[in-house]
Amino acid sequence: MAKVGDVVIECVRGDITRQPDMDAIVNAANAQLMPGGGVAGAIHRAAGRGLAEECRPLAPIKPGEAVITGGHDLPNPYVIHCLGPVYGRDEPSDRLLADCYRNALRLAEEKGLASVAFPAISTGAFGYPLEPAARVALSTIVEMAPELKSVKTVRFVLFGERDLEVHQRVLQELT
Repeated sequence: MAKVGDVVIECVRGDITRQPDMDAIVNAANAQLMPGGGVAGAIHRAAGRGLAEECRPLAPIKPGEAVITGGHDLPNPYVIHCLGPVYGRDEPSDRLLADCYRNALRLAEEKGLASVAFPAISTGAFGYPLEPAARVALSTIVEMAPELKSVKTVRFVLFGERDLEVHQRVLQELT
């Protein structure tokens, strides 16, 4: 955990669909915003059919873009959907990945949300190497923290132990 200005940044190991104290969770979405594998599949399964129905008219989105929907059957009022870059195909991948985090936080700010939980966007099927992705994600959050007005907690919810260790180490180096 680290504090940058008034914003607490934390890294935990867990299930992103089970973060009841967060105003929004972030979906590592596909361009069509439909259920898929990994994080997107888990979020859509937990949220129920209404999420896909609400997403349909918002698609497609491009790498780096984000849209916000209701949480449906999730314990969170909102889901922010971000399309991360496919590593080695969507370039410049570092800027597009940073845009995901920036745009998600802007949407949270527009809604006046106090807390947002992120997965490690693009590190699964999209092939972004874990440590460089963690550096982009965390440096973007640290850079934006001083300008955030409503968002006071940013949580990275990481699936594996190695993911957690890398994010914690990078966060310590940056703060």
